[in-house]
Amino acid sequence: MTELFAFLLTGLTVGFVYALVGMGFTVIYNASGIINFAQGEFVMAGGMIMVFLLAGGIPYLPAYLLAIGLTALLGVLLWKLTDLSRDSSQESLIILTLGYAIFLRGAAEVVFDKELHTLPPLLGEGHLTILGATLSYQALLVMAASVLIVAGLWFFFRRTRTGKAMIAVSLDPDAARLMGISLKKIWVLSFSLAAAIASVGGILLTPITSTNYEVGIMLGLKGFAAAITGGLSNPFGAVAGGLILGIMEALVAGYLSSEYKDAVAFVIMLLILFFRPGGLFSHRGVQRV
Repeated sequence: MTELFAFLLTGLTVGFVYALVGMGFTVIYNASGIINFAQGEFVMAGGMIMVFLLAGGIPYLPAYLLAIGLTALLGVLLWKLTDLSRDSSQESLIILTLGYAIFLRGAAEVVFDKELHTLPPLLGEGHLTILGATLSYQALLVMAASVLIVAGLWFFFRRTRTGKAMIAVSLDPDAARLMGISLKKIWVLSFSLAAAIASVGGILLTPITSTNYEVGIMLGLKGFAAAITGGLSNPFGAVAGGLILGIMEALVAGYLSSEYKDAVAFVIMLLILFFRPGGLFSHRGVQRV
């Protein structure tokens, strides 16, 4: 029982990071219709920028905020590139995001280096013991911060004018424009918000797993699998999708072999695409915003 609980805690920790990446996919997709395959590189950028800002002597809190802000700017730059190619096909825009991901990996390799880097745990090296299983303070911070981000996004989408405008754009861009909503402002916000959320995940995960210029590849793919599992039309479905993938991955690694754990997300995604293409928590229909 203790072993199972330990695997569940591990799965929840990683699953919340997958959830943050997956939410980034859904935020951009719902606002602009673009599937952004550079989302994983935003995770990498957040962690790498934070590492080198701290190495440069910048205090933790300013470095944390600056890393998120700089990563958000990378999201805005991606929006600008897609905006310049707005008349291109959907397939071309997807390829553009893939090209941007490759560019970010190459830039990180040149600007930073190829080495693995880590960050000091914000709450120290301590841990909690729950039902015989240990949970590090950093893992607890990942969970708590992820829950706060999800709650903040729920409040943003449901209780603010800008959040409701983003929902309106996702439901019917033409009608939203006729109601005076600036589509460009919503698109800029969606790209920067998705990048900022991903960067938080990267910064929080780095003390646990370390980071380098290519960690975004697998994190991005698993975040996409989380979004598909939960439903691209539902940002909060991506949270459930991420947790499902994280827990299943931890159980497979614990009870079978760690060699199979990276395949879990893609097997689940394929099953979802076969039997429920809209995702487990997709929603359709008219919504009053």
